[in-house]
Amino acid sequence: MSPPASLDYRNTNSLWGSVWAETLYRVGLRQAVISPGSRSTALTLAFVRHPGIECIPVLDERSAAFFALGLAKQGARAVALVCTSGTAGANYFPAIIEAQESGVPLLVITADRPPEMRECRSGQTIDQQKLYGSHVNFYHEFAVPVPDLAMLRYLRQTLVYAWERTRWPDAGPVHLNVPFRDPLAPLADGTAKRLQKTLKEEAFFSTVRPPIRTMAQVELAGFPTARRGIIMVGPSEEGASAGVAGIIAGLAKDLGWPVLADGLSGLRGVAGQFPSLITRYDAIVRSVKAARRLKPEVVICVGSWPTSKPLRSWLEKCDPAVWLISERVQNQDALHLATRHLRCGVGAFASGLVSAGRLSVAYAAAWRQAESEAAKSLAKGLVKAGAFEGLAVMTLAQQLPSFTPVFVANSMPVRDVEYFWPATNRAHRIYFNRGANGIDGTLSTALGVSHGNRPSVLLTGDLALLHDSNGFLLRPKFKGSLTVVLINNNGGGIFEHLPVAQFDPPFEEFFATPQAVGFAKLAGAHGIPHVLVRDWRHFAGLMAKLPKNGIRVLEICTDRKTDAAFRKKLFHDAAVAVEQSLR
Repeated sequence: MSPPASLDYRNTNSLWGSVWAETLYRVGLRQAVISPGSRSTALTLAFVRHPGIECIPVLDERSAAFFALGLAKQGARAVALVCTSGTAGANYFPAIIEAQESGVPLLVITADRPPEMRECRSGQTIDQQKLYGSHVNFYHEFAVPVPDLAMLRYLRQTLVYAWERTRWPDAGPVHLNVPFRDPLAPLADGTAKRLQKTLKEEAFFSTVRPPIRTMAQVELAGFPTARRGIIMVGPSEEGASAGVAGIIAGLAKDLGWPVLADGLSGLRGVAGQFPSLITRYDAIVRSVKAARRLKPEVVICVGSWPTSKPLRSWLEKCDPAVWLISERVQNQDALHLATRHLRCGVGAFASGLVSAGRLSVAYAAAWRQAESEAAKSLAKGLVKAGAFEGLAVMTLAQQLPSFTPVFVANSMPVRDVEYFWPATNRAHRIYFNRGANGIDGTLSTALGVSHGNRPSVLLTGDLALLHDSNGFLLRPKFKGSLTVVLINNNGGGIFEHLPVAQFDPPFEEFFATPQAVGFAKLAGAHGIPHVLVRDWRHFAGLMAKLPKNGIRVLEICTDRKTDAAFRKKLFHDAAVAVEQSLR
């Protein structure tokens, strides 16, 4: 831990700012993402002055917020966001929604004008009260700074509580609105000088420590006996960690149940731990006979449901008893099944399990057979794939160095990871923004995940990258390596799989929305290398060894409509192969 920063007594605002920085550092803050502005001067200077807090300036507040989101995902602790008054904080909103929906801790700090400057057409002033509505765990507007010890105690304790609320009872964003009067710069005016003798700094901060939270063991005497059960593991940025994966693997072995692992769960990268790991379920349940024969009695769902729409539809028809394991307070059961939600970690669930019931060896074997047939059919089809987007996913899984962090953009990249990311033992760490499932902030979040991390990869489509191209402005301050794998199919490929694709016009112009952007020129404008991938052998070589520093863009050009038709044929053929194997 860095030594405590001395407080800044030059004026009242600088003293309050330094109490902010020291208090938050002591409870655990290590990074602050700061956008330029005048009203937030005292906070910016205090954070920058503190030796234990890494401060990163980002011009665009929307990009800043998603970058902070990525940092928080990587470090599993809150990151501070600091901006000035007015519309600056409004640009944080998409990332705050994503943080709330996906359970990522953020400490959002918006500077503001004092009360007497509001509602009177004072410049750069809007109503910032509860700006983010119900999308934050906690909101507080601080009092205007005054040179008073009792008020500094109020500041200290409110900050401690606000930091705790970024993690409890659910991880998520906290919004603190902070009014300041002039002088905003640390001009010495004598207002705080008298407190330098009476404020004993070490004693003042002596009780400020990171919060501690414990959870009692879960009792599961009522767990049903069942011969036909499955464990489903949805998207999880913690799934590939040795502890979580090991617990799920142990649970699967104790029960004798197959594990259906979402491509974003991380479990596909530690396949050796699982005797019955199912990754081709999206194709399997498209077979009517397989869907009927593999119907489960009980489902354990860890975290949230997998992405696959055919799988979700199948579960709704099966209507099994569900034990949903998630520490989050919010309702996680989008399928509205007969669900018992245990608000605990999978470790507490596994250790509290009293009765595992009777397992069915034949049931698990049927799943493994279906997995094998689907995998063989898909592999056979992909031999003829050419420049098919799904091969980018398979190449990443097979060629990237072990433990590589991979950020997956929404829309088609997420689906292709679900469909085609194979089982390996490379333990890749998968990241994503699946709280609100939007394409906002894709590049900026990936840069946050990569900052100070091992060399990383972003898998994205063209529209998601263009939607956040201002993220490239982070390049001069970025520490690390990010390879952007750009699937350029000239539009929104996900829409090709929806019924609206039959209606053209207006489909192409208003849904697919192709964009005539030269990505080599866009990358070059930011001083970023660009490579046009020639073929899959070329791509595999580029993936096998990632650069140690900087950002690069690898562009893979595909045909959106051809790919959509090819996906449909692949899954039809795989379902037929599974169907025939069950005769």
